Amino acid sequence: MTYLVNDKCIKCKHTDCVEVCPVDCFYEGENMLVINPSECIDCGVCVPECPEEAIISDNDISLGDSSVDWYKYNEEKSLVWPNITEKKEPYPEYETYQVMEDRIKFLEE
Repeated sequence: MTYLVNDKCIKCKHTDCVEVCPVDCFYEGENMLVINPSECIDCGVCVPECPEEAIISDNDISLGDSSVDWYKYNEEKSLVWPNITEKKEPYPEYETYQVMEDRIKFLEE
């Protein structure tokens, strides 16, 4: 089992999860974070830190927008996005996006 980030992180990008990760397996895109599933040690300490509930178990991979393979997305993006190890301010105006049901349209390709 590993943990992944889904579409609930898009345009919110809280980084409380990054601060507690013991193996620094988070990577930062322009408007969301991902987890490298090969680096994640499945400890789960990041899950309760995410106010958006955007961190899911790969057992719950169907959570979030089902048109995206979240395992593959996290894996691919973690290989090209920079590693993030310190907490930052959330995405500007994140409150606006918290209530959006279709954040997937902002998914970085």
